[in-house]
Amino acid sequence: MRGRWVPGNKLTLLENGEGFFPRVFECIAAARQEVLLETFILFEDKVGKELHAALLAAAARGVQIDVTVDGYGSPDLSPGFISSLTHAGVRVHVFDPSPRLWGYRTNLFRRMHRKIVVVDGQRAFVGGINYSADHLADFGPEAKQDYAVEIEGPLVADIEEFVRAQLQIGQQKPASRLKQLLKARDKPADSTRDTLRSAGGAHAMLVTRDNREHQNDIERHYRIAIRGARHRIIIANAYFFPGYRLLRQLRKAAKRGVDVRLILQGEPDMPIVKIAASLLYHHLLGAGVKIYEYRERPLHGKVALTDDEWSTVGSSNLDPLSLSLNLEANVIIKDRAFNQQLADNLEKLIESSCEEIHAGDLPESRMWVSLRSFFVFHLLRRYPAWFGWLPAHLPRLAPAETLFEEGGLDHVNEGQAS
Repeated sequence: MRGRWVPGNKLTLLENGEGFFPRVFECIAAARQEVLLETFILFEDKVGKELHAALLAAAARGVQIDVTVDGYGSPDLSPGFISSLTHAGVRVHVFDPSPRLWGYRTNLFRRMHRKIVVVDGQRAFVGGINYSADHLADFGPEAKQDYAVEIEGPLVADIEEFVRAQLQIGQQKPASRLKQLLKARDKPADSTRDTLRSAGGAHAMLVTRDNREHQNDIERHYRIAIRGARHRIIIANAYFFPGYRLLRQLRKAAKRGVDVRLILQGEPDMPIVKIAASLLYHHLLGAGVKIYEYRERPLHGKVALTDDEWSTVGSSNLDPLSLSLNLEANVIIKDRAFNQQLADNLEKLIESSCEEIHAGDLPESRMWVSLRSFFVFHLLRRYPAWFGWLPAHLPRLAPAETLFEEGGLDHVNEGQAS
């Protein structure tokens, strides 16, 4: 069940598309019973086509497959791409499909931002990597730096149960969906977890964010870990503009002597990302937090660690969209070996590809900094409540093939924050 520590897991860190795609495609190729896949972005490029081929081959062997994409993040899939999957028996679902208004997509908020794969109930993947070629180094200077985790062991049952529940809830009528959500809140852990053998020594849990019962779970686990840190915190996050309480915990940790290091975007895929994060630099640097801007290419990762055991990998950024609007999923891990592997990776990133930001690098007048800090402080305190006023629809899935018949799935590929 979500939010509970599950022992006996093995977790493997996967870096970028080079580490992630081969493992996922290999597992789909070996699937014998079922593949469950959720993603924010699926593009019809070389990566999307390779996934497409792997799913078709699995379906031809009789594997049951459910693929869920987000209606905002994946608007450009062609009828041929979808129909070949559905004719092979693959069930393709679109989260919150909405028509355009004057050429603009209207489903701007409450996106399904998760990236999850479960194969045969035995192996799962969770992280921040979408199915698009910009997660591969050969894409060029705009290729993204990102992470996912491969999971073996009893936690896979919890992840499988979660994805199944989302499929069931999303396809029901609104009244039934609400009843199912309330029922799922108190559902006991699935006994299938007990049938999965221990694969390693890691304790882990699946933590999700939704707009009903788990609105701040991921942020809360971050704050608990930061509050309990004693000697180090490293956070690498693509879109960084957290709420006031998380920011306060980072400052408190640095002031009590914890080595707090943030890896943020120096070459962002969207300029507003760097502008927003830089508004916090004076506030953080003044408390002793160290800030490093990743300059090699756009940073897309959503990972963190504290001390020697705790770490997390997932889809959740530390910004208003992920913390207050999107549907997200992170795995939280207690394991010294995994923590050290992630720490080694991030420290290497700092040494080879980052530039440290110092207070002297920010040539701004004291008056402007004070005035700006006042407004940012009040924004950070109130934005979770303000965002809560935005429409919070129940999860809604639609079969992809029916949307083409209705003209509801757009064929325009625009930039997305992912």
